[in-house]
Amino acid sequence: MNPYKELAGQTLVYGLGTIIPRVLNFLLTPLYTYTLVESQFGIITELYSYVAFFMVMLTFGMETTFFRFSSLDSNQKKVFNNGFVTLLTTSIIFLIAVLIFNQPIAKTIGYEFYPSLLIYLALIIFFDVITALPLAKLRQENKARFFAIIRTCNVLINITLNIFFFVICKNSDSEFFNGLYNQDIGVGYAFISNLVASFFTFVVLLPSILKFKFEFNKELFSSMFKYAFPLVIVGFAGMVNEVADKLFLKYLTPESLEPLKQVGIYGANYKLAVLMTIFIQMFKYAAEPFFFKQAIKDDAKEIYSKVMTYFVIFCILIFLLVCLYIDIFKLLIGVNYRVGLYIVPIVLLANMFLGIYYNLSVWYKISNLTKFGAFISLIGVVITVSMNIILIPLIGYMGSALATLVCYFIMVLISYFMGQKHYKIKYQINRILFYIISGIILVVAFYYFDIESVVFRFLVSTSFILLFIIIVIKVESINFENFKKFILKG
Repeated sequence: MNPYKELAGQTLVYGLGTIIPRVLNFLLTPLYTYTLVESQFGIITELYSYVAFFMVMLTFGMETTFFRFSSLDSNQKKVFNNGFVTLLTTSIIFLIAVLIFNQPIAKTIGYEFYPSLLIYLALIIFFDVITALPLAKLRQENKARFFAIIRTCNVLINITLNIFFFVICKNSDSEFFNGLYNQDIGVGYAFISNLVASFFTFVVLLPSILKFKFEFNKELFSSMFKYAFPLVIVGFAGMVNEVADKLFLKYLTPESLEPLKQVGIYGANYKLAVLMTIFIQMFKYAAEPFFFKQAIKDDAKEIYSKVMTYFVIFCILIFLLVCLYIDIFKLLIGVNYRVGLYIVPIVLLANMFLGIYYNLSVWYKISNLTKFGAFISLIGVVITVSMNIILIPLIGYMGSALATLVCYFIMVLISYFMGQKHYKIKYQINRILFYIISGIILVVAFYYFDIESVVFRFLVSTSFILLFIIIVIKVESINFENFKKFILKG
């Protein structure tokens, strides 16, 4: 099969498994921002930042490691069993530790009066960790439909329960429904809903999990560990770069500005980059196993190069769509949160560079040089931490947005130049830069003229997007007859 068509097809299938859940999950943002005050949404934003950290630490890079070793070892069950032993062990130790030290941990992060939240989070993390590898196995076996169904049902349960608690029970005139809502739990219902959804995923995957055999191969585990450990550093550093800004905001924002309120506003506007994050996530799901499969082919580097160009084109289209139709997208968050809309273009670009970095990372993954990925990610951490510490006291959450953009941009530069030394790929740099600069110019021009008429703004927005599409068609010399043959080609 044509490799580009294969990747596009897998991206589309995984997209359905990623887009639908992520879009549905994003519906929680308007739900929360229209029903909760900024500080309450700030609590949700902050605590899910901790979840992201621990998910990376406890999954121990086993998803990517599983893909890599499954492609090398004929006994895939042995690879799965060794990986699952690791995740089961780490998740059980973590859960027991949180249950024992719940109160001290809650006091340390400022939730001593709400320690039950940490128990909810620990259980969510536990179930998500032990289902991570079974879900990866579905991807490896190309069971994308089943993967999509599980992910979608998980999110539907989460959303349904959130609506039930925050809309129906909280505001109901019925004594029965109103009695089901406990004011003391309040924002905790968001985590209870997530916990039920995570448990559902565990139950659905239980038949697959029960096939697991407690098989530990010391030699195989040693090889997997050496490959995975740098990925843990990569993942942990990635989470620092992705979510630490919310934590820094809480602790570096003056009390007079209500830190959790600022976290809530920043978190809500950050969510408006959802189209970019969804595209990157669905691409990542499809691309990771795809890149490993293509590595053995003679034209692998040419394929990686073209994939990068197409990826950037789609990212800039998303960037334009959100920025130029911001009047529509802003309706997805409550009125009180819209004071932070000006960070949206920066966050979109930051996520685009993160996606480019994912593409570039192919060189160290297929060359078994994951230690370089760890090195690059740690540089990103230094940039993120230092810039947040310096900028937040000066310009608030705008500093966090800029820190994220600068971090991912520098990581892209370092990865590109290092990759050219160890696994040289001739990316279409001039073309890629042209598309990125063109997109930025169109957005800057749109905001510079500050058109007041809603109708005229819509016409100009649409015209700018069509202009970019025409540019792409001309530069890429897209012939629709050839494009048709490409789609039909097996």
